[in-house]
Amino acid sequence: MEKREQLYEGKAKKVYATDDPAFVIVSYKDDATAFDGAKKGTIAGKGAINNRMTNMLMRKLEARGIPTHYVEELSERETLVKKVNIVPLEVIVRNVSAGHFASRYGVAEGIVFDSPVVEFSYKNDELHDPLLNDDHAIALGLATRGEIDQIRSCALRINELLKDILAEVGVTLVDFKLEFGKTAAGELVVADEISPDTCRFWDSRTGEKLDKDRFRRDLGNVEEAYEEMSRRLLGS
Repeated sequence: MEKREQLYEGKAKKVYATDDPAFVIVSYKDDATAFDGAKKGTIAGKGAINNRMTNMLMRKLEARGIPTHYVEELSERETLVKKVNIVPLEVIVRNVSAGHFASRYGVAEGIVFDSPVVEFSYKNDELHDPLLNDDHAIALGLATRGEIDQIRSCALRINELLKDILAEVGVTLVDFKLEFGKTAAGELVVADEISPDTCRFWDSRTGEKLDKDRFRRDLGNVEEAYEEMSRRLLGS
């Protein structure tokens, strides 16, 4: 499929048109941002790692009957995906207290929840992605009741699958962010990425952080954390 003009550039990826309007090419960058773009940097090699890890995990989701935008990995940094209209909701699934949850509610990090917590936030950088509930999302026209129910159910299924995959390589899935999109045919699919940029991964034995928090919190060994996750999940 022919790569054409750039359609969009975000914080971590570029999107290109193809000669088929139903598909686009996503190109992953090494750029890193945190705190709504206030902190910027580069994590060498993360684009290739995030691309390959996302694709591997999305193939596993597809094998379990969970629809995604994934079509084909084109190179270490580029992937062909279905063109979708992103639902302007960020979906966060939390298994352990960390990050904003811990600071927002004044609790320690590391509390294991009895059952997963699902949060929605309004995908809007200018408003700093505020938390909202189902009724807010419906009132704002971001999604229908049926779509929200479908998204929540799918997110919880994904959580169980990812927890199992990661447990096999000695990693605890603390929390993660999902995005969903609608294809031209109206199908709701998992979009964006599943990677150390969008998940919190802790070593199950030591608690060592193996994700973007190392960049956010200036913990050092950022590239090494991404490479370790690559080694565990991709064998490279």
